[in-house]
Amino acid sequence: MYYGEIKDCDIANGVGVRVTLFVSGCTNKCPGCFQPQTWDFEYGKKFTEETMQEILKLLNKSYIRGLTLLGGEPMEPKNQEQICEIVKRVKREYPNKDIWLFTGFTFEELRAKGSYSNTKETEEILANIDVLVDGRFVEEKKDLTLRFRGSSNQRLIDVPLTLECDKISLWK
Repeated sequence: MYYGEIKDCDIANGVGVRVTLFVSGCTNKCPGCFQPQTWDFEYGKKFTEETMQEILKLLNKSYIRGLTLLGGEPMEPKNQEQICEIVKRVKREYPNKDIWLFTGFTFEELRAKGSYSNTKETEEILANIDVLVDGRFVEEKKDLTLRFRGSSNQRLIDVPLTLECDKISLWK
Protein backbone atom coordinates (compact mmCIF):
# COMPACT_ATOMS: atom_id res chain seq x y z
CA MET A 1 0.00 0.00 0.00
CA TYR A 2 1.09 3.56 -0.71
CA TYR A 3 0.18 6.78 1.04
CA GLY A 4 0.27 10.42 0.04
CA GLU A 5 0.70 12.16 3.37
CA ILE A 6 0.67 11.89 7.14
CA LYS A 7 -0.62 14.91 9.04
CA ASP A 8 0.52 15.11 12.64
CA CYS A 9 -1.85 17.85 13.81
CA ASP A 10 -5.15 17.63 11.89
CA ILE A 11 -8.37 19.18 13.21
CA ALA A 12 -10.50 18.88 10.05
CA ASN A 13 -11.03 15.11 9.80
CA GLY A 14 -12.59 14.09 13.09
CA VAL A 15 -13.02 15.37 16.62
CA GLY A 16 -10.00 16.85 18.38
CA VAL A 17 -6.40 16.94 17.25
CA ARG A 18 -5.62 13.89 15.15
CA VAL A 19 -2.97 12.04 13.24
CA THR A 20 -4.23 11.54 9.68
CA LEU A 21 -3.05 9.08 7.05
CA PHE A 22 -3.99 9.78 3.43
CA VAL A 23 -3.97 6.39 1.70
CA SER A 24 -3.35 6.08 -2.06
CA GLY A 25 -5.60 4.33 -4.55
CA CYS A 26 -9.26 4.84 -5.39
CA THR A 27 -11.50 3.35 -8.05
CA ASN A 28 -14.54 5.46 -7.05
CA LYS A 29 -13.04 8.58 -8.68
CA CYS A 30 -15.84 10.87 -7.50
CA PRO A 31 -16.26 13.99 -9.67
CA GLY A 32 -15.16 17.00 -7.61
CA CYS A 33 -12.89 14.95 -5.34
CA PHE A 34 -10.59 17.23 -3.34
CA GLN A 35 -7.60 14.89 -3.80
CA PRO A 36 -7.72 13.27 -7.26
CA GLN A 37 -3.95 12.71 -7.19
CA THR A 38 -4.60 9.99 -4.57
CA TRP A 39 -6.60 7.87 -7.05
CA ASP A 40 -3.30 6.40 -8.26
CA PHE A 41 -2.46 3.29 -6.20
CA GLU A 42 1.26 4.15 -6.34
CA TYR A 43 0.95 7.85 -5.47
CA GLY A 44 3.35 9.00 -2.75
CA LYS A 45 5.42 6.64 -0.64
CA LYS A 46 5.26 2.94 0.15
CA PHE A 47 3.79 2.18 3.59
CA THR A 48 6.45 0.35 5.62
CA GLU A 49 7.11 -0.70 9.20
CA GLU A 50 8.96 2.61 9.59
CA THR A 51 5.77 4.41 8.52
CA MET A 52 3.82 2.47 11.13
CA GLN A 53 6.37 3.39 13.79
CA GLU A 54 6.09 7.07 12.79
CA ILE A 55 2.29 6.95 13.21
CA LEU A 56 2.56 5.22 16.59
CA LYS A 57 5.10 7.82 17.75
CA LEU A 58 2.85 10.68 16.61
CA LEU A 59 -0.11 9.14 18.45
CA ASN A 60 1.92 9.01 21.68
CA LYS A 61 1.04 12.57 22.68
CA SER A 62 -1.60 13.37 25.30
CA TYR A 63 -3.30 16.01 23.12
CA ILE A 64 -3.81 13.61 20.17
CA ARG A 65 -7.37 12.27 20.24
CA GLY A 66 -6.90 9.58 17.61
CA LEU A 67 -6.14 8.42 14.10
CA THR A 68 -8.03 9.23 10.91
CA LEU A 69 -7.69 7.16 7.73
CA LEU A 70 -8.80 8.60 4.39
CA GLY A 71 -7.54 8.89 0.91
CA GLY A 72 -7.72 7.91 -1.80
CA GLU A 73 -9.72 5.01 -0.48
CA PRO A 74 -8.72 3.02 2.62
CA MET A 75 -11.37 0.38 1.88
CA GLU A 76 -10.14 -0.47 -1.60
CA PRO A 77 -9.62 -4.26 -1.56
CA LYS A 78 -5.92 -3.69 -2.37
CA ASN A 79 -5.57 -1.54 0.78
CA GLN A 80 -7.61 -3.51 3.29
CA GLU A 81 -4.92 -5.94 4.43
CA GLN A 82 -2.62 -3.08 5.45
CA ILE A 83 -5.48 -0.98 6.86
CA CYS A 84 -6.51 -3.96 8.99
CA GLU A 85 -3.01 -4.24 10.44
CA ILE A 86 -2.91 -0.50 11.15
CA VAL A 87 -6.23 -0.34 13.01
CA LYS A 88 -5.52 -3.48 15.04
CA ARG A 89 -2.11 -2.21 16.07
CA VAL A 90 -3.36 1.26 17.00
CA LYS A 91 -6.23 -0.23 19.04
CA ARG A 92 -3.82 -2.57 20.81
CA GLU A 93 -1.21 0.09 21.61
CA TYR A 94 -3.58 3.02 22.17
CA PRO A 95 -6.94 1.61 23.32
CA ASN A 96 -8.12 5.05 24.51
CA LYS A 97 -7.55 6.75 21.15
CA ASP A 98 -10.36 6.66 18.60
CA ILE A 99 -10.12 5.72 14.93
CA TRP A 100 -12.11 7.41 12.17
CA LEU A 101 -12.18 6.04 8.63
CA PHE A 102 -13.52 7.88 5.58
CA THR A 103 -14.70 5.74 2.66
CA GLY A 104 -16.63 6.24 -0.55
CA PHE A 105 -18.27 2.85 -0.02
CA THR A 106 -21.40 2.66 2.09
CA PHE A 107 -21.52 0.59 5.25
CA GLU A 108 -23.97 -1.71 3.48
CA GLU A 109 -21.64 -2.16 0.49
CA LEU A 110 -18.72 -2.95 2.78
CA ARG A 111 -20.68 -5.68 4.57
CA ALA A 112 -22.36 -7.22 1.52
CA LYS A 113 -20.78 -10.62 0.89
CA GLY A 114 -19.49 -10.81 -2.67
CA SER A 115 -19.42 -7.05 -3.19
CA TYR A 116 -16.32 -5.40 -4.63
CA SER A 117 -15.35 -3.77 -1.32
CA ASN A 118 -15.98 -6.79 0.93
CA THR A 119 -12.80 -8.75 1.67
CA LYS A 120 -11.72 -11.15 4.40
CA GLU A 121 -10.42 -8.12 6.37
CA THR A 122 -13.53 -5.90 6.13
CA GLU A 123 -15.30 -7.08 9.29
CA GLU A 124 -12.11 -6.92 11.33
CA ILE A 125 -11.45 -3.37 10.15
CA LEU A 126 -14.98 -2.34 11.10
CA ALA A 127 -14.63 -4.02 14.51
CA ASN A 128 -11.56 -1.87 15.23
CA ILE A 129 -12.79 1.59 14.21
CA ASP A 130 -15.04 4.03 16.02
CA VAL A 131 -16.51 6.26 13.31
CA LEU A 132 -17.07 5.47 9.64
CA VAL A 133 -17.77 8.38 7.32
CA ASP A 134 -19.35 6.57 4.40
CA GLY A 135 -20.65 7.25 0.91
CA ARG A 136 -19.20 8.68 -2.24
CA PHE A 137 -18.76 12.42 -2.55
CA VAL A 138 -21.60 13.73 -4.74
CA GLU A 139 -20.86 17.15 -6.16
CA GLU A 140 -24.56 17.99 -6.59
CA LYS A 141 -25.03 17.37 -2.83
CA LYS A 142 -21.94 19.33 -1.76
CA ASP A 143 -22.61 21.24 1.45
CA LEU A 144 -19.81 23.17 3.13
CA THR A 145 -21.87 23.54 6.32
CA LEU A 146 -21.74 19.81 7.07
CA ARG A 147 -19.40 18.64 9.78
CA PHE A 148 -16.67 16.19 8.71
CA ARG A 149 -18.15 15.41 5.30
CA GLY A 150 -18.45 16.99 1.89
CA SER A 151 -21.90 16.01 0.63
CA SER A 152 -25.27 15.45 2.29
CA ASN A 153 -25.51 11.77 1.28
CA GLN A 154 -22.50 10.89 3.43
CA ARG A 155 -23.09 9.56 6.94
CA LEU A 156 -21.12 9.61 10.18
CA ILE A 157 -21.68 6.15 11.61
CA ASP A 158 -21.02 5.09 15.19
CA VAL A 159 -19.53 1.72 14.24
CA PRO A 160 -19.44 -0.04 17.65
CA LEU A 161 -23.09 0.85 18.30
CA THR A 162 -24.10 -0.10 14.75
CA LEU A 163 -22.43 -3.51 15.06
CA GLU A 164 -23.93 -4.06 18.52
CA CYS A 165 -27.50 -3.14 17.47
CA ASP A 166 -27.20 -4.53 13.93
CA LYS A 167 -28.71 -1.33 12.51
CA ILE A 168 -27.13 1.94 11.37
CA SER A 169 -26.57 4.26 14.33
CA LEU A 170 -25.36 7.71 13.43
CA TRP A 171 -22.54 9.33 15.38
CA LYS A 172 -23.70 12.30 17.45
